[in-house]
Amino acid sequence: MSAGMESAAFFASSLPGLILMDLGQTVVVVCVCFDMVRALSVPRSHRRYVANSIFRTLAVPSILVMGVSVLAKAILWSWADVAMGVFVMVMIIFRWHQDNDEDSWWKGKGKKLARWARKQLAPRPALAPVLG
Repeated sequence: MSAGMESAAFFASSLPGLILMDLGQTVVVVCVCFDMVRALSVPRSHRRYVANSIFRTLAVPSILVMGVSVLAKAILWSWADVAMGVFVMVMIIFRWHQDNDEDSWWKGKGKKLARWARKQLAPRPALAPVLG
């Protein structure tokens, strides 16, 4: 094992690393629970709208957390945990991409966020000094 992998494995098994992993796994559990609420709710209802909004908000952090978790388990050679983590990660990705026609808070926000980012990142016009 390389020095970088060894230090990552050491951090993952330390108290701060375990606390961070537990917080991340809590985000994953909340994400999956809201996906279940979304799946069991009546279409076009407020409950489904809220559940879908929360699921779509937590999906990307959950995927990242599961990726880090899978990497930490692979460093420790725990292949059963790697397989289960990959399964959960693929399930979240599949559910995230499956229902695109749902109404959520994020619907239409992509264009608005892109427009805002473009406006923020555009070069500012240089003001010419007034001669007089």
